[in-house]
Formats: sequence, structure tokens, C-alpha cells
Amino acid sequence: MRSVAIVGAGLSGLVLARVLQLHGIDCTVYESDGSPQGRGQGGSLDIHEDAGQRALREAGLYDQFRALTHPQGQTVRVLDKAATALISFDPGDDHGTRPEIDRGQLRGLLIGSLDPGRIQWGHRVVEAVAGRITFADGTSTAADLLVGADGTWSRIRPLVSGAAPEYSGITYAGLRITDAAQRYPDSAALTGPGMYFALSDNQGMIGHGGRDIELGVSMRVPEDWLATSGVDWSDPHAARAFLLTRFAGWDPGLLDLIRRSDDTIAARQILALPIGHRWERVPGVTLIGDAGHVMSPFAGEGANLAMLDGLDLALALVRHGDDVEAALAEYETAMFARAAVSAEASARGLENCFAPDSPRGLTSFFATMLQE
Repeated sequence: MRSVAIVGAGLSGLVLARVLQLHGIDCTVYESDGSPQGRGQGGSLDIHEDAGQRALREAGLYDQFRALTHPQGQTVRVLDKAATALISFDPGDDHGTRPEIDRGQLRGLLIGSLDPGRIQWGHRVVEAVAGRITFADGTSTAADLLVGADGTWSRIRPLVSGAAPEYSGITYAGLRITDAAQRYPDSAALTGPGMYFALSDNQGMIGHGGRDIELGVSMRVPEDWLATSGVDWSDPHAARAFLLTRFAGWDPGLLDLIRRSDDTIAARQILALPIGHRWERVPGVTLIGDAGHVMSPFAGEGANLAMLDGLDLALALVRHGDDVEAALAEYETAMFARAAVSAEASARGLENCFAPDSPRGLTSFFATMLQE
């Protein structure tokens, strides 16, 4: 195998590149962002033992990862709209079996582990065919293996599949309260240092506490809602005013999470590929991470699956040497099976969070889980 082109410098593509590099297999990552700081990377991730942690061990980065994780990041709170705590789980002062880390820090750790020049920044793919990709500046490159690690709207996916992400029924506004623990200790006490869910009547405030508070103000609305709601999301004052009206009657402390948020507010739809998405083997091309199985975030599986995809593909390529097709067949068979299970769990999680009687479903889920 002479060349591997990885499109996308997300977690899946970076793990793949790191493990290939450790085994002496040449590869290049092509990323549309102009630099590692090209855009925000989202909030905190819990990293599972059998997936993300395994990938980091194989990548030789586990100890560095553990040094960046957050104590008490695994606390969980489920609240109703009156801010009554229905579930409050605290594993103690340690980092637990699923330690939390900021996505940006994890991505930075992986980027820093790669050789200089391994990532080609500012390379946005505009056209792809088997064996060659073309960039927005008109240049192109050939590759024996083309790996789509380029997320929800992958440019590589159409080479293997006609499937497209579908609207899940949920739209959310992403908010953040910077330095919340220092500036607003009452808000930090309400959310706790880990995951929190405040849910009622097909709406919710879902996020992660800690030094900063990450908040997704989420609503079950029609697919065309962003275009027809009349909200100017580029105006943070108007966006906050709309959300406060939408959540009128909720506890004042929960509404303060909206009032106190930074001016960087973005509204997005939650999208997912069909459960069980798969494709027939196409020579010289495959997908990893969200490019292959984007799903809703309500089972906490996406980042861990992405990292495991990158690891498993790398190890399959190492095992099979020049027989790339055997490596891809082995990788895809395992990936299809596990992604289907996680996508089903994610869909169930969405229904637990957004229902007329929520948070009843999520409360029952966590109560059962914590008894096991």
C-alpha cells in the first residue's frame, strides 16, 4: 500500500493517522479548516474503556489523556422543569471508569502526536472519485486508499452509499457560560460538574457543567422550523429572548442558564443516518466516524465509536499488509454491527428525553442502570 488519504481531522481520522504512523504506514490527513483553531470543537466527552480508552492506549497516548480528564465529570443529574432533582448520581472524587475530557483538548492531544506535515490544513475536498480527491484550490492528489472521516456531510460517502442524514425531530441552540463556576456559582451548583438533563414536554436543557457550562436548549419541532420560526440566531439578545419565551414557566435557575449565556449562540438540527446503514464493498474506499454512522448524541456513543473505527481500521491494515481489500472487509463487517447497536440505543435515548411525559423515561433508564 503506497498511500492513504484521510479526509477529515476529527477524532476518527486522527486516531487512524496516529496508529498508522506508529506502525510505519504513510498517510496524510486533509482537513478543510485552515488551522487547528479553525472552529469550536464542542463540549465534554466521556471516554469509554472498551472504545475510546482502548484507542488511546494503542495510540500510546493514554497517560497524557488521563492527565487532562476532569474529576467528578461522571456525575449525572436529571431534573424536571421545576429543577427538582429526580436522579443525582455522584461516583465520588475520582475520574471513574468513563473519564471526561474536553473535546478540544482530546483533539489537540491527537494532533500534537502526529509528525509535522501529516495534516494538510486548508484542503477542502470538492470532488472525489475512487483513487483521487480534488480540492477547492484546484489541486488534486491520488491515493491507493481513500478514507472518509469528514463527518455528517461527508464528501466521500457518495462513493459507497446513496444514504443521506435525516432530521431526527430535534433542533437545539448551543449555548455556553464561560467561567461559570467563578462567575455564577449558583448555576454551577444547579448543573453540577457532570452531565445534566432538565426535561419536560418535548423540550429540554441538556449539557455538561464544570468550569464552563455547556448547554443545548433543545426542542422537538418540524424540520422547517429554523427557516420559519422568525428567530435571528445571529442576534444573541433576540435568541435569548425567544428561548426564554419558549421555556416560560420553567424554574428561574434553569432560565438563568439561558440569560447568562455567552453571545456565541448557534442553532442546529440533530441529524442521523438510518439505523443499520451499510454499503457494499467498494475497492479502495471506506468511511469512519460520523461519515459512516452519524447518530443522535443521546447515548453518548458517537465520539467513542469514531475513535474505535480509526483504531480498528488501522490495525486491520497493519494485519493484512498489501491486501487492502481484506482489511477493509474485516473492518467494515465489525463496524456495521456495532454501529447499528449504538444507533438503536441513540434513537431510544432521544425518545426517552423528548416525550410528552419527560423526564419519566430518562429517569427510569438511569434508575435501572444505577441498580445494576
